[in-house]
Amino acid sequence: MNFRTQVKEICKRQNITQKELAEKLEISDISLNQSLRGEYPQLQTLERIAAALNVLITELFEQPKKDYFNCPECGAKIGINPKQEIMKEIAKSLV
Repeated sequence: MNFRTQVKEICKRQNITQKELAEKLEISDISLNQSLRGEYPQLQTLERIAAALNVLITELFEQPKKDYFNCPECGAKIGINPKQEIMKEIAKSLV
């Protein structure tokens, strides 16, 4: 599932149309459609869409199948489950 499909799915779950989302963003539905079709949406666009839908930016994208990804620069594994890392830190502080 890509960015465009994920946004459509979130709209569907929240029972709002893309036109209504565009109205929340104070842009035309054509502009929203162009943003959703873009291969690399700008961070500002992602922030505005996420805020309008009341979701995290990460929720605008397909959920990863792994709990890490490889850094494109060095290939190192980077964890993507922040809740688990935060819980580990909390547990350490309690000991």
